Formats: sequence, C-alpha cells, structure tokens
Amino acid sequence: MELVEATWRIIARRGIEGATMREIATEAGFANGALKPYFPTKDDLLSFAFAHVFNQTNARIGTVSGGLKGLAALRSFCHEILPLDAERLNEARIAIAYWQRALTDPEKAALHDRSMEQWRRELFGRLREARDAGELKGGLEDDDVVGGIMTFVLGAQITATLSPSHHSPEQLRSQLESYISLLAASGAPGAVEGRTK
Repeated sequence: MELVEATWRIIARRGIEGATMREIATEAGFANGALKPYFPTKDDLLSFAFAHVFNQTNARIGTVSGGLKGLAALRSFCHEILPLDAERLNEARIAIAYWQRALTDPEKAALHDRSMEQWRRELFGRLREARDAGELKGGLEDDDVVGGIMTFVLGAQITATLSPSHHSPEQLRSQLESYISLLAASGAPGAVEGRTK
C-alpha cells in the first residue's frame, strides 16, 4: 500500500518525531488533510503501519516456510524478521518507532504483545517439530530457546538499524547460524544451512 510505503520513507528520513501527517500525505500522493478521516493522528497511522508490517512479515513466513519443518522452518522464520534487505530494514524502522510509542500507550503495548505471542506460538511449534525429528540437543528448555530467538531477531532490528557496519545481512545470517548450531543435535539435517534470502 502506497500509504505504508510513504510512512516508511518519511520515518526512514526523519524519524517518527520528525514525520508529519502533511508530509506523509504528500509523499503518498494525497491532498493535505485527506488522511484525517482514516487516521486522525500520527499515532493512529503508526499503529496501522505496524499491523501492516506484522501481517506482511507473516505472509512471507507462510510463503517461504511452506513444506519446511523443524530447524529449517525456524531458520526461515527468522530470515523474514531479520533486516536482511531494504524492505525488512524499513519494517524494522517502523517497529522501532512503534516500540517507542508502546512504552507509554497501553493499547499499542497490547497490540504488540498479541503480535509477539503469535510469533512465540509459531516458534514453540517449530521446536516441537525439531525435537520429534531428533534435530535438537537434549536438555534444552523451550522457553529459553524461544526467548533467545525472540531477543535475537527483535534486537537485530535495532542493531542493524543503528550500526549496520557490524550487523550486515551476511553477519546476521552468520549469527543466526551460530545460534542454531548451539541448539542442533550432532549431525541433525536442520543444522545445515538451508534456503537463504
């Protein structure tokens, strides 16, 4: 959607504080004030953009993970959240702006919690598949593994945005593979690098 694309571009250039509804409308090709009936405030537009990013990420996950299970599916899941290209880096910028608002806005915090819980359920399912296939080392606690993955992929959205020279796509992939190698049983098929983006 052009409106979301425009929001990304403005936030990327100016940050959420520097973005104005007038500028976003102009960037998207709307007359000044045309967004007001749909998004009365910039925060409303930010919530819309965050939900769009989340749904778009989930659609990509569904597409690239089709037919994959266990660690291979887990890897694919992470690739779609990590900022490995310009599109996903823009998505990270939207997420970071949203997190800033969610710190003091209970409705935004609740939307974020629901979204992250959906991802956690997906990860728990992939871990069960990996364990059933004999891909995981013994003694791992699912809560710890899922928490570690979530911390990595969400944290990477911040670090890749703020310090891209130390968190390039190649470096992020390598870091992910290092983490997966700590989870994988010796010789597990899912430990071998699969499809990359």
